[in-house]
Amino acid sequence: MRVFLGITGASGAAYGGRTLLALTAAGHHVGLCVSDAGCQVISHEILGEGPRPTSRDHVMDRFLAGHCDPAGSVDVLAPDDIACSFASGSSGARVALVMPCSTSSLGKIAHGTGDNLIHRVAEVMLKERGQLVLVTRETPASLIQLRNMVAVTEAGAVVLPASPALYTQPQSVGDMIDFVVGKALDVLRIDHALFPRWGEAGRVEA
Repeated sequence: MRVFLGITGASGAAYGGRTLLALTAAGHHVGLCVSDAGCQVISHEILGEGPRPTSRDHVMDRFLAGHCDPAGSVDVLAPDDIACSFASGSSGARVALVMPCSTSSLGKIAHGTGDNLIHRVAEVMLKERGQLVLVTRETPASLIQLRNMVAVTEAGAVVLPASPALYTQPQSVGDMIDFVVGKALDVLRIDHALFPRWGEAGRVEA
């Protein structure tokens, strides 16, 4: 399956990284686009190099080295690459995740005022009646943000706040990240073993 994964500048870059690893491990082809702000968050939260990276290429090389499985494949797409196949409704791609989705990106998607590839792909998914999952993380949510969530939901997207459950008895931050990623993959009907289902005993390893 061809899946588009957008990583924006909201805190929670690890959600995007774990999603990329899960998708490639399952053999999917991923079109990956990381916004400029998303690159800064990856540098700070995942690489521990602070929010002002010296080189985008350096950040992406290190990020991909730790979050790709050879069973799948990844096309790294620039935020301004609106000529790529995912930017067109005729490409046949029907699945996209924005994970994490910043409230700025949420607002631009909700109002059709996007200015990068991530926003464009989201627009394509909505107009082509594809599957679009927006994993928001900001809290608390303002009235403007809540109305934007309603707008994208009415347009056909699924808003999936990064809200880890505790009934799975997570033993680590990684377990909590896996739960959110697994819920997003559930929406897209993509098989995974990232968390135990309700009623299952024990921890299921990916």
